[in-house]
Amino acid sequence: MASTRRRWHASVLVATASCLVLTACSSTETPQAASSSCGQVADNSAGFPRTVKHVMGEAKIDKPPKRVAALDTSYVDAALALDTEVIAFTKYRGFGDKLPDYLAADAAKCGTNAKAVGELAAPDVEQIYALKPDLIVSAKIRHEKYYQQFASSAPTVFSQTTGASWKDNIRLLGKALGKEQLADKRIADYESRARRLGEAIKTKNGGKAPTVTLARFVAGEQTARLYTSESYAGIVMRDIGLPRPPGQPDRTDKVNVDVSQEEILKLDADRVFVGVYDDDARKGAEVKSRFAANPLWGKLTGKVSDVNDTTWITSVSLQGAHAIMDDLAKLFGVDPMK
Repeated sequence: MASTRRRWHASVLVATASCLVLTACSSTETPQAASSSCGQVADNSAGFPRTVKHVMGEAKIDKPPKRVAALDTSYVDAALALDTEVIAFTKYRGFGDKLPDYLAADAAKCGTNAKAVGELAAPDVEQIYALKPDLIVSAKIRHEKYYQQFASSAPTVFSQTTGASWKDNIRLLGKALGKEQLADKRIADYESRARRLGEAIKTKNGGKAPTVTLARFVAGEQTARLYTSESYAGIVMRDIGLPRPPGQPDRTDKVNVDVSQEEILKLDADRVFVGVYDDDARKGAEVKSRFAANPLWGKLTGKVSDVNDTTWITSVSLQGAHAIMDDLAKLFGVDPMK
């Protein structure tokens, strides 16, 4: 712990010296003030100090955190949804050092000072230290090996994973921030919209909810991923009230089932939604093209629609869920119920 703190202080001293030499530093690095609406909802200050239990142990938090380092992208979304300033984040695929477009409104309020601190698999610990967050949040499945380093510099809270636990993770962050009621309200508002949208789709479909499938093609894989009822998107579909086709392969312990070209008809449903996880060489699109060229693809009876892979699959957040519902309202031709 002592050596970690020495490295932290050394990095800050170097950065300070550099600013003294480079006079432009003060003009280019001055943090912007967060929007007045960021943190507008009152924190439960009377509830601090508090101890938050989490998968790695306990975190003692002396006062309501105002500056959060969110090192899993789902927690970036969650912090922004809870009107809390994000100062550090790991990069979103395809967006470089910027926050993704679907977060634009929230980022304008609480992400004006957000700084990318490396890739998800390898966050820059020294950069995080230098930003001096009040709280660090991530998941054990992402950053277990970094936990002691993080916890030595700021209160740190980890969930076990992301994905199926996304709502509980928002509540966990709400507890760490002293915003439990706001977390519950944001989730309840989403669930209310989901139910109303589901009823509108059902009515438009003659009183019966259409069955749905979400398939994904990933660069480097020879099979399609069929997302299960316990995946993030599967939970969103369930909240809306859109069922899977009877007898379709499903798992309660995994987020997806692999489907080969010979099994294409297992993807069939009233509506088949397709995402593509691409790399720079667009290899994901090539996998999709090979499936689409298979004669069995032409035997799918449901309507096939391409969807945004970022919001439908990787966002794992309230903002992503609302974006999914926006898409569904357009695809089914119903009121978005906002």
